[in-house]
Amino acid sequence: MMLKITIGEHVFKAKLHIKKAPETCRLLTEKMPITGKAIQARWSGEAAWLQMDTYRVEAPQENATSYPGPGQLLYYPGGVSEKEILIPYGSAIFASKFGLLPGNHFATIVEGVELLEKMGETVLWKGAQDIKLEV
Repeated sequence: MMLKITIGEHVFKAKLHIKKAPETCRLLTEKMPITGKAIQARWSGEAAWLQMDTYRVEAPQENATSYPGPGQLLYYPGGVSEKEILIPYGSAIFASKFGLLPGNHFATIVEGVELLEKMGETVLWKGAQDIKLEV
């Protein structure tokens, strides 16, 4: 199953990791379309993030990492920091002011990878961008 992710003028397609993060994928796709503003991550390096508290997705920890590569989407189900989706566009280590966070790696961008750096520059230098995730 694929996701379409639109961030500002940039469009990406991502493959869901249904076998590695089944509950995260199921719970997030049930809430789609997911919309909001992508902003520059404060603690995680070259990454944008989408605040997810209003969606109330209570996923268990699965396929978790703190070291995503570019285009490896993470969902953090809350705890010491707020619920969020992290979209790395370069070198990133998933963290908050409290330290490293384990994010569920639930999807990887497979189309539009070459646009990630440009999207990141836009979020960093021009500010919050509209974001939409849909199946």
